[in-house]
Amino acid sequence: MDHSRYYREHLPTTEAAVDALQGIAAQYGREIEVTHDIGADRTSRRTAAAFGVVTDPDGSLPHEAYAEFGGVPRVSVRLHPEDDALITVEGVEFHDVPRDDVPGFLHSVFGGLTHVRARRFPPSAALVVPLPGDRTYREYLAASLLTPWLSSRVR
Repeated sequence: MDHSRYYREHLPTTEAAVDALQGIAAQYGREIEVTHDIGADRTSRRTAAAFGVVTDPDGSLPHEAYAEFGGVPRVSVRLHPEDDALITVEGVEFHDVPRDDVPGFLHSVFGGLTHVRARRFPPSAALVVPLPGDRTYREYLAASLLTPWLSSRVR
């Protein structure tokens, strides 16, 4: 199955995004472990759901997935039912990444395009993840929290 199409295609459901993540893991020779949480009482953003209530008020069944990739860098992805994701790279969290950007984000990380931009004065560091179309995601981090992988990406 050709999973490269997910790099540019709209991912309408959590299951479609999980399929794309599995394709990316296969493409880069990485192991992936995926867990699914289905129902309003099981998803992380539905903590206000009453006991035993599994559907949203509109009758839909929310589906959330958490994927962990093996190897270095350490990467995990939490796909939320609201069409966004939380991506963690070596302990650096990128919140509210649109679901459609997740494949491009992971291609940048696993493909070696991701880098750490560091400044001496004032001292700061940021993990920069470039995406197609001249878009980037940037998260600032403490220079003291650089892991060996992050340190190897400093520019």
